[in-house]
Amino acid sequence: MSIAVETLSYRYGPGAGGIDGISLTIGPGEFCAVIGPSGCGKSTLLKLIAGFLEPASGTIHLAGEPMAGRPPRARDLGVVFQNYALFPHMSAIDNVAYPLKLRGTAKAERRRLAGEALERAGLGGFGARLPAALSGGQQQRVALARALVFKPRALLLDEPLSALDAAHRAAMRDEIRAVQRANNIATLHVTHDQEEALSIADKVAVLRDGRLLQVATPAELYDRPADRFVAGFVGAANLFDGIVRGDRVETAIGLLACDTRNHADGARVTACFRPEAFKREALGPNQFAGEVARDRFLGSMRRLDFAVPGGTLLAETAWRGEVAVLSLPPEAIRLIPSA
Repeated sequence: MSIAVETLSYRYGPGAGGIDGISLTIGPGEFCAVIGPSGCGKSTLLKLIAGFLEPASGTIHLAGEPMAGRPPRARDLGVVFQNYALFPHMSAIDNVAYPLKLRGTAKAERRRLAGEALERAGLGGFGARLPAALSGGQQQRVALARALVFKPRALLLDEPLSALDAAHRAAMRDEIRAVQRANNIATLHVTHDQEEALSIADKVAVLRDGRLLQVATPAELYDRPADRFVAGFVGAANLFDGIVRGDRVETAIGLLACDTRNHADGARVTACFRPEAFKREALGPNQFAGEVARDRFLGSMRRLDFAVPGGTLLAETAWRGEVAVLSLPPEAIRLIPSA
């Protein structure tokens, strides 16, 4: 089962947001996380694929079949939204079994499958409870179990793990991945949690103002962002505007030695480098003497605001002692063409 959207657009109204010309393909067994600022169109894209909204233009194909005019129930998708959408008058096990009932599964079999799904979600002893008697995290796990119980052809997840504690979030993340891989399910996962997106996804799509900026593997997205916005949005980054001068880039913090071969002399660029790229030793051409303006202890590392002439560097280090000099390997600098 694959998910493919082509030049998909939708508007809620003038100035009310939506998406504009998005094209994205998720292959069988592929896990795609969608991230971006609030209001960028992440949930709108999911609702269009699910059939809860009708696109203004563009196409949606599931397993190669066009979905124009096809209602949500006929798309055979597992969908989990932030609000869980559990039936308040049904027990947890009946909520999970409901998709099987719609598909004509015999009562004994659907209760068996629903019970197994609840066990995998860590709710084996909660089947008789109504949603009101469950915590928010427990309700979310019931919703996930319901979406997975019938082994859907594709899975759509809208912040499904946001209400869970860290231990259950990691467990349910693994469960989703295991079921998704075992059944070769194409999965689209909308999330605000970048760490979750980067750790679970085969590829990540970044949206801004309804437009798709970049689709890439987590490593490629982090190491080779397509533009300044993606570089600043995905993880922490040092971003300094500059001008290419031979094999250097002239910036406010000095001349940076880096690979400039793909940029013409005099080109305006943004130098991007990550906080963890710095070395504490004075090595190589890119050395910065300065002082720590802010020191945040994070357990395994320190996050420093390191004041240097011309600006402030964001650096991360496991070193516990004094920091007076930082060096930056030339290969750690990524040049992004200025818009």
